[in-house]
Formats: sequence, structure tokens, C-alpha cells
Amino acid sequence: MKNFLIVVDIQNDFVNGALGTAEAVAMLPAAEQKIREWDGEIFVTYDTHFDDYMDSSEGEKLPVAHCIKGTEGWALNARIAEVLDGKEYTAVEKITFGSTELPALIKKAAGDEEFSVTLIGLCTDICVVSNALILKANFPEADISVDSACCAGVTPESHNAALDTMKMCQINII
Repeated sequence: MKNFLIVVDIQNDFVNGALGTAEAVAMLPAAEQKIREWDGEIFVTYDTHFDDYMDSSEGEKLPVAHCIKGTEGWALNARIAEVLDGKEYTAVEKITFGSTELPALIKKAAGDEEFSVTLIGLCTDICVVSNALILKANFPEADISVDSACCAGVTPESHNAALDTMKMCQINII
């Protein structure tokens, strides 16, 4: 059985940048340990926006420029980048909350083998939940899990609400 780890958007703007939170900073040690000890393939998503972000639908609803490609805010958090250094992983840029490309990449990587997926990252209540639900919809029989200690939401309350939503959709919450 193959095991895939999805590291969702642990980028500077979500840790200590434009949309950073104390909870995001606090989850870093658990995320670092998870990545360091992972025995399987890793995918790393990057929330990716461009200079015209404020003119986009998302920019109208969340008028905080963030994760503009090529900026320091778009880059992976240095601690996460350091743990990933020397490990093979697939980078996946996504222009919206959930990656529509990720299921095809996982299917290709799994081949004919059964697999499990574990997600960690930011923000639990936006991009983690979106990716988890997309993966569950594409792979209803796969073991899909979210490690809650390696995630943080916009607020602790919305983090917990997202975990409840995923649990109701038969995603395992660790």
C-alpha cells in the first residue's frame, strides 16, 4: 500500500505573514515532525495568486493580497522547507482553495496499488477541508485522514468546525 502526505499551503503568508496566526506558528513543530518521519510520497501545495489578485473573485471577498507568486509570502515557511530539503516531493501550485490537479497526480503515483492519504497544513477551514473533500469525492474508498495537530484554521473555532465537517464526510481525523 502506498501512503501519500499532502502538505497544504504551509507558506509564509499563512504562518506569520499577511494571513498568519499564532495557531499556525504553534502547529509547525508537529508538522515538521510529521514530514520528517513520513515514509511515503509527499505532495506540497502552494496557494498561488498573481499581481491581479485584488481584481479576482477571491480578492473581492478576501481583500488581503497574499501568496503572490514569487514573493516571500508565497514561499514555503523556512522551517518546513528545511525539513523537506533532501526529500523528494511533488509541488502543486493551485489558484483556488482545492487543487483540481491533485487527484490525477495521486492516481498516477498510486498506479494500480491501494493507497492512503494524510493531509496537514493551512488553513484547516479553507484549503485543507477543500482538498480533503476533493480527494474523498475522487477516491471514496481510499483511507483519507487529516492530522489535526498539524493543521490550523483562521480561528480555533473554524478549525474545529472544519474538522467536524470532514469527520461527517468520512474523513478520518487524527
